[in-house]
Amino acid sequence: MIRPNSETQNIIIMNPTPPPMSGSSIPTRCGLATASLVLGILSLVLCIIGPLFGIPAVICGHKAMGLIKRSGGALDGHGLALGGLITGYISLAMIPIIGLLAAIAVPNFVKAQQTELKNMCVNNLRLIDGAKQQWALEKGKDSTATPTESDILPYIGRGDSTQMLICHGGGTYQINVLTNPPTCTVTDHMLPE
Repeated sequence: MIRPNSETQNIIIMNPTPPPMSGSSIPTRCGLATASLVLGILSLVLCIIGPLFGIPAVICGHKAMGLIKRSGGALDGHGLALGGLITGYISLAMIPIIGLLAAIAVPNFVKAQQTELKNMCVNNLRLIDGAKQQWALEKGKDSTATPTESDILPYIGRGDSTQMLICHGGGTYQINVLTNPPTCTVTDHMLPE
C-alpha cells in the first residue's frame, strides 16, 4: 500500500479532475448565442438599418448568456453570445453618429442641388445672350432691337427644337433689349457682370 504524503495530497487538492457530465459529454451549442452573433454582424454591415438588427442581437445575447449560465455546462456558446452583444451595442452606439452625418449631409446636398440649378440657368442665359447677339449680327439690327423667342430659337443650337430653354429652378426667361443681358425671374439666377 502506498501512503500518500503531503506533496501528493496538495497536487490532488489543487488539481482536481472535473466530475463526469451526466448523459453526453459534449455541451450543446446555444442557438440564441449564434443568432445574437449573426444579428450583431448584420447590424454592423448594414449601417443605415443596423439598429433594426442591433437591438435583437443585444436581446438574444443577454438571453443566451443567462441560459448558458443556468445550464450548468449543458449549453455552450458564451463567446458567440459575447460577440453578438459587442457588435449589437456597437451598432446602437452608431445611431448618433449616423444622425450627425445625416444632419451635415442633407443641408449640403440641398445647397449643392440649388447651386446646380443656378449654374444650369446661368448657362441657359448665356445661350440666350449668344443667340441674341448672333441674330443681331446676321439680321443687321441695332442695339435698341429686341428679338422675340421665335427670332433666336434657330441660334440656340438645340437642333430641331421648337421650345425655348427652360429654367429648372422654376423661373421664366426675359430676352430683353440687345444691350441688356437676358434675365430669369428667380432672383439669384443671373449672368455675372
